[in-house]
Amino acid sequence: METKSIVLITLTVFLSISATVRADYVRPQPRKTLHFPWNPKHPSQPQQVHISLAGENHMRISWITDDKSAPSIVEYGMSPGQYSSSAEGETTSYSYIFYSSGKIHHTVIGPLEHDTVYFYRCGGQGPEFQLKTPPAQFPVTFAVAGDLGQTGWTKTTLDHIDQCHYDIHLLPGDLSYADCLQHRWDTFGELVQPLASARPWMVTEGNHEKEKIPLFTDAFTSYNARWKMPFQESGSTSNLYYSFEVAGVHVIMLGSYTDYDEQSGQYSWLKVDLSKVDRKKTPWLVVLFHVPWYNSNNAHQGEGDGMMAAMEPLLYAAGVDIVLAGHVHAYERSNRVNNGNSDRCGTVHITIGDGGNKEGLAQKYREPRPEWSLFREASFGHGELKIVNSTHAFWSWHRNDDDEPVRSDQVWITSLMSAGCLEEKSYELKKMLMAP
Repeated sequence: METKSIVLITLTVFLSISATVRADYVRPQPRKTLHFPWNPKHPSQPQQVHISLAGENHMRISWITDDKSAPSIVEYGMSPGQYSSSAEGETTSYSYIFYSSGKIHHTVIGPLEHDTVYFYRCGGQGPEFQLKTPPAQFPVTFAVAGDLGQTGWTKTTLDHIDQCHYDIHLLPGDLSYADCLQHRWDTFGELVQPLASARPWMVTEGNHEKEKIPLFTDAFTSYNARWKMPFQESGSTSNLYYSFEVAGVHVIMLGSYTDYDEQSGQYSWLKVDLSKVDRKKTPWLVVLFHVPWYNSNNAHQGEGDGMMAAMEPLLYAAGVDIVLAGHVHAYERSNRVNNGNSDRCGTVHITIGDGGNKEGLAQKYREPRPEWSLFREASFGHGELKIVNSTHAFWSWHRNDDDEPVRSDQVWITSLMSAGCLEEKSYELKKMLMAP
C-alpha cells in the first residue's frame, strides 16, 4: 500500500510538471461547416433524441416530431424489444420569426437502476435506442467539450468522444451555433443524436444560445424549449442554472448570461444549493459556466470579471474543486487559484471551448504567461474527467490531431476535502450562506 502511494505521488508530480509545457504543434487547417441533405421522415418518427438526468434515478428523454398529435410516451426495459415499463411526459413548441418548431417532447422515466443499459422507444414507434445510466459510486467519468457547433472538427470531436468510456457528457455552453437560423438547431439535434441518445448530456447556456431579437423574440427561447435540464428538480426557477448529483460528485451549472449579482435569483439559489451539499456524500464539487474567469488568451478578456467578482468568494468558501468553462476557442488549465493568484485551497479552472465551432481557434495568448496558467494551447479537442475515488481525479485533454485523439495534457487532481481545506473554510462558508 505504501509503495502504491509513493508511485501515485511521483506520477502526480511528474504529470503536473510535464503538463506545464506547451507542446510544439502545427495545427491542421480549419474545416467547413457541415451540410445536411434533406432527409424526409415520417411525421411521427422521433427526431433529435437526447437524454439528460432528471433527479435521483430518473432520466429525461427529449425528442421532436413533425406530427403535432404524436404521443409523448417512452417505453423502456432491460432487453431489446421488451419494454416492461412506460411513461408519458409533456410537450412544448415555439415560434421564431417565420419558423415554427415541431412538437417537442420531454418524458421522464424511472426509477432506474444504476450502471445499467436500458432499451427504449419514443412515441410508441420508430427505432429503438439504448442508454446507460451512471454508476452509484466511484469511479465516474465525464466527457467534456464546449463550443461545439457543426463543422468538420465538431464531427471529429464527437467521434473521439464516442471512442472513450464515459458516463455523462458535460457541455459548458454554445451548442448548435444556430445564431437565429432555427433549422440549424434541427441539424444539430440530428448530428449529436447518436451520442446524446445514449449518455446524458448536461448543458448550460452560452452567448450563442441567447438569440434575442428586440421586439420580436425573447432570449433563450429555442434553447429552453429544446434542452430542458433538471432545474425544477434542483430547486431552481430557471433552466439557465441548476445542479445535479452523480456518484460522489455534486455538479453546479451556472448561467453567465443571466443575473448573477448578490441580489439576483441565481445567487440566492446558489447559496441554497450549496447549503444542501453534503461533502461526506459528494466529496467532489464541480462547477460549469460559459465565460471563463481565468483566461490568458487575448480573446474575450475581462468578460467574466463581473460574475467572478460576485461569485468567486462564495465558490471559494464552498470549496469548489474544479471549474469548467468555454467561450474562448482554445484550451487552458490553471493551477489551484483564487482572487487572481495561486492558492493551495483554490479551484482548478479549465477552459475547454474548443469543440469545433465555425468561428475557428483563438490563437493569440498574452505574454508573459500568468503564474497560475499551467497549460494552454489553441487546438480543437475534448476533455475527460475521471473521478477515481473521494480523494483523486484524473483529468486529460485530447487534442484533435488529424482525426486522431492525442492526449496532450493530463494531471492528477487531489480533492480539497482530502487536503483539509474544507475545515479551514467552514466558518467563512457558514457566514456567507447565512448573510441576507
